[in-house]
Amino acid sequence: MMNRVLRQSTALLRSVESAGPSFGRASSSGTTSTATTVEEARARIFGTHIGDGLRSGRKILRRALIGERVASYYPPQWFAGDPLLVDVDAERKKAKLQRLTRRGKAPPKKGSGKRSGKK
Repeated sequence: MMNRVLRQSTALLRSVESAGPSFGRASSSGTTSTATTVEEARARIFGTHIGDGLRSGRKILRRALIGERVASYYPPQWFAGDPLLVDVDAERKKAKLQRLTRRGKAPPKKGSGKRSGKK
């Protein structure tokens, strides 16, 4: 790794030296070509991003992913596949909804409430 950095930095020095006496002076466009070369070489060597001053999502994208930690927070659902273990509350709610539906007192389906016919 150190050899690669050394090779890249020597290549950078050669490119700066070949620029000659105009190094550090602004050209007619307002930026120096060697300054941009130096910045590009720096970005290549150190793996940084040449920004344009605007906000980007690079800072957040560099962070480590946390999906595994979030998934490990919740316990595994060991009862999901076992037919002998039932959720008592869910069964009670289902039975109540069936009772109300038979009497015509169940809540309306989504999007077909009282206000949907007024338009």
